[in-house]
Amino acid sequence: MKLSPGKRKRLEFVSDPRGVIAALAIDQRDALRKLFSAELKIEKQAVPREQVEEFKSIVVRALSPHASAVLLEPEYGLPAAAQRASTSGLLMAYEVSGYDPSVPGRIPRLLEGWSVRRLLDAGAQCIKVLLYYALSDAPEIMDRKRAWVERVGWECAGSDVPFFLEIVPYQAGVEDQSREFARCKPEVLSSAMKEFSQPRYCVDVLKVGVPVTMAYVQGSSACDGTFVHSRKDALDLFRRAAEAAAKPFLFLSAGVSNRVFNEALELASEAGVHFCGVLCGRATWKDGVGVFVRGGAEALQKWLETDGVANIRAVNASLRHATPWLEKYPANE
Repeated sequence: MKLSPGKRKRLEFVSDPRGVIAALAIDQRDALRKLFSAELKIEKQAVPREQVEEFKSIVVRALSPHASAVLLEPEYGLPAAAQRASTSGLLMAYEVSGYDPSVPGRIPRLLEGWSVRRLLDAGAQCIKVLLYYALSDAPEIMDRKRAWVERVGWECAGSDVPFFLEIVPYQAGVEDQSREFARCKPEVLSSAMKEFSQPRYCVDVLKVGVPVTMAYVQGSSACDGTFVHSRKDALDLFRRAAEAAAKPFLFLSAGVSNRVFNEALELASEAGVHFCGVLCGRATWKDGVGVFVRGGAEALQKWLETDGVANIRAVNASLRHATPWLEKYPANE
């Protein structure tokens, strides 16, 4: 596969010297407001903007020295982007957070008032969007989503900037954390990874959760004894998902604990999966929200210097078996 010199240079900005992406994700908006609302005992819409911005800034300032890049968004993340370490690159999210539940199909939307060009002007070196994907989608909804990804991909290509596509699998009428969904999730994810590896989408890196729900994997610390997949089955599902992808892919933590995410990365390594890194968010900093609400900025800073740094170092250690994205985009192409 070919990668333009401009895209290659920008991918290098967000990678470590090996070509592995060890990135911190804190582009959460709705999910972060939910965490704050639970601690503050208020509606998520009432969470003060300044509080979210300050939290992001403190986290980025403390943890970006340990990350090859930071993923933020322009709604709350611009002050934080200015706080990142000089050694840490910047990815920016381009999509509206969440979806309108009154509209079938979890339709994606782009941020009003922003474009790839404007995100680059704000300092971005790579662009990311999130897409909810289901095999249960009606054909017209599926086609609409594919056209949306094509549009973003070609906008990124026109600006010579790497395009990261985050895929979140779901199934209509099925609870995302349920045992039923754990059974169908691997097929949904593999199908999406195959589809969006096609050149027509101009995707450069896929951002995905692991193909299994760790709470339903036998032996996982998240499993209560009721499992859907044995460890052997889980390893096979990791391999199948990897085989479906023709583009480099990295893993996101999807809100699980640091311990569980590292268990998932160990499974990927044991399966021999060639993942090119992580974009890890809540598994690193989620517990800091309560610390910040109860103790303020100073308490959060102290927590990040101990627990937060320990969390991100644990994830970085799990990347020892990660494969550089250069494998898919060799320099001598």
